[in-house]
Amino acid sequence: MDTPHSAQTWASHPRAAPTTSHTATGYSIAANGTRTLSGGWQLALTDIEGGATYRMSVDVRFEALGHWRDALQCRALWGSTGTDTDHGPQQWDYLVPEYLGEQTLRFSRVLRAPANVDSLTLRYTLRWTPSGTTHWSAPRIERVPEQTAHPTHIAVVTGTRASRQEHDIKHVADNVAFYAERCRACAADVDLIVLPEVALQWQVPGHPLDTALTCPGLETDVFAHIARQHNVHILLGLFQREGDAVRNSAVLIDESGSLAGCYDKVHLAVGGESESGILPGDAFPIFHTPIGRIGCNICMDISAAESARMVGLNGADFLLLPIMGDHRADRWSPGPPVFHEERWRAIMRTRALDGQFTLVAARNEGRGSCIVDRRGDFLAYNDGTQEIITACVPAEDGYRTWNGGDFRGINWMQRRPHVYRAYTDETNSGPLQDQS
Repeated sequence: MDTPHSAQTWASHPRAAPTTSHTATGYSIAANGTRTLSGGWQLALTDIEGGATYRMSVDVRFEALGHWRDALQCRALWGSTGTDTDHGPQQWDYLVPEYLGEQTLRFSRVLRAPANVDSLTLRYTLRWTPSGTTHWSAPRIERVPEQTAHPTHIAVVTGTRASRQEHDIKHVADNVAFYAERCRACAADVDLIVLPEVALQWQVPGHPLDTALTCPGLETDVFAHIARQHNVHILLGLFQREGDAVRNSAVLIDESGSLAGCYDKVHLAVGGESESGILPGDAFPIFHTPIGRIGCNICMDISAAESARMVGLNGADFLLLPIMGDHRADRWSPGPPVFHEERWRAIMRTRALDGQFTLVAARNEGRGSCIVDRRGDFLAYNDGTQEIITACVPAEDGYRTWNGGDFRGINWMQRRPHVYRAYTDETNSGPLQDQS
């Protein structure tokens, strides 16, 4: 439904002001012939109840624009605001555009009003183009039932180097028993358990093509039983056989004990794994669960920034990372690997910040396993002495930048995909290319 409101024009500067008009069907904004363009309409809506949840949407038709993602923007500014860009420390959120076809966009979002506001300002913006016309609808806003969100309790189960030596791991069955014992120890108190990379075959002699397991199978059924008994999700790493293919996989078992999803490692470790006959995966799926949207990387994936970025773009709330190590956090000279904790922490923190998800890393040897929130703060960290680490991730962390914007929104809505051509250029090898 259309919503009662008042409207006024706005511009960042008099020379940036577009041509505007108010019609019976909405609001027109046209370019002013210069590339300094930045302005439009802003519509004030009253009778907003602080803490309530609203679905809002606006349609816009456009002609003669360059890239609509660049040129068009709609923001929700909570409370009243001035008619320039300096709106002060005020909470605000992006409405998300969807291209409907025939040069029409729909900006929409479901948002919760801050507790202390009683009004909302929707800002319609045309920018960065010397030509083009747009026509915006009146806003549609409706109150919707609040969706109750709950914190997520997470455990990372690794054991320690010493405990594994005590168990004398030689067979897959030994790993099953080792990890199952530790899963049972924490399952009643958490919503999600994350195990390391190829947990079921780790340190077991033999080639992955020989030790690979089918899933579901007798080995994974042990963890399915734990999940079902304790109403918990479990992410389990293993070499998995499917037909004539063997992959390095992470399978997600849901609270009913069913297979909720499977991720196959996309970037195989250089050297042995990449030349072993193991087949890489070719997608970054997201698993929709009662505890949130879950995506995965496995070990070498994390060294390719694209991997975590894809998981974020696909909408993940959590990035689960079974991992043996990272070559960027090891010795940079010949010799055995040496764990460089400072670089390791920097990598984990950066990936969580970039992706705006909670990152959960399960390192096989325990040390370095961690749970990092989207602010880049460590909620839990294994110094190598802990069998299990746990943390509680709040449902709503309220993290915003100094100017009131939600950092997740800024992180994704500032993207300009049309200028990233090198990103998907299959012939581009960066500085490895011959520059002559």
